[in-house]
Amino acid sequence: MISPNAYVHPNAIIGKDVTIDAFAYIDDNVVIGDGTHVFANATILSGARIGKNCRIFPSAVISAIPQDLKFKGEETTAVIGNNTTLRECVTVNRGTASKGTTIVGSNCLIMAYSHIAHDCILHDNIIIGNASQIAGEVEIDDWAILSGNCLIHQFCHIGAHIIMQGGSRTSKDVPPYVTAGRDPLAFAGLNLIGLRRRGFSSDQIQTIQECYRALYQSALNVSQAIEKIETELAPSVERDTILNFLKGSQRGIIRGYQD
Repeated sequence: MISPNAYVHPNAIIGKDVTIDAFAYIDDNVVIGDGTHVFANATILSGARIGKNCRIFPSAVISAIPQDLKFKGEETTAVIGNNTTLRECVTVNRGTASKGTTIVGSNCLIMAYSHIAHDCILHDNIIIGNASQIAGEVEIDDWAILSGNCLIHQFCHIGAHIIMQGGSRTSKDVPPYVTAGRDPLAFAGLNLIGLRRRGFSSDQIQTIQECYRALYQSALNVSQAIEKIETELAPSVERDTILNFLKGSQRGIIRGYQD
């Protein structure tokens, strides 16, 4: 299952039924889980921790040192979860002393030419469209979809179940369950198709709608909207997810839709 034309460091830990194609490079201090396929010319460098049943396509580079001048050679990692696909020319840099690791979760699809910078945390079931660029210490929550050529500023937080328009750029946080588009990036409604596909009920969607009416369709500021949501809506997973996101936002959230 390992091509004689691949380089695999003798200290690398390779699981069962792993396929490593010709001219792939596997460095020291690498772990690759069972059933993973490393395609030709992929490069997996020191600190990589690859899960089970992943697919690493040609010319992807996993766990290269960070593109961060504060990095001083500390030992850090880049972790890829199970069943995740990294397409051609994807780059995932390892962490710095800030967090010590970069994480791409399970069941993710990172499309060709995308970049995941140091200390990012991407949770599970995420899709990153072609040539999107994710700067350092960004967090992206479960089931988010970023369309092609999105640019995400460092330290941003992208909420769960969102979908972002292709070519978007943001230096603000994107709250959960929404569709985000336009330039500058703005709230453009709920991600109704995604929510319904994932089994959200009409009552759950109604709760989400009421939260965003208070936030984006009233004259209230964010603090006032949070108070209104807490006061007028019964506790639920969806309400509390939105509230926790808003209260935890460090960069502020994207603006509302304006003509």
